[in-house]
Amino acid sequence: MTAQTSMLHIRVEDDIKEQATQALTAMGLSVSDAVRLFLRRVVVDQAFPLELKVPNAETRAAMEESRAMMATRRARFASADELIADLEKNSSQ
Repeated sequence: MTAQTSMLHIRVEDDIKEQATQALTAMGLSVSDAVRLFLRRVVVDQAFPLELKVPNAETRAAMEESRAMMATRRARFASADELIADLEKNSSQ
């Protein structure tokens, strides 16, 4: 059984909408996704939700690497041993 939905209409200034759309896109969300998420958190927490921020450059690069790996179905490491060796090498830096 699917939930009933309602259309929500809001008015915002054009420049705010454009800037918000760009920021949300950088987070992987649409404006509609963000509004649904916002309302769900209000219901669950009975409070104004915490703010979301655009990921920093390192996080964005990791996200892009992950998306590229998923798109090509390739693994970053050929074996578990390579993964462990890389983790050990980078944990000592």
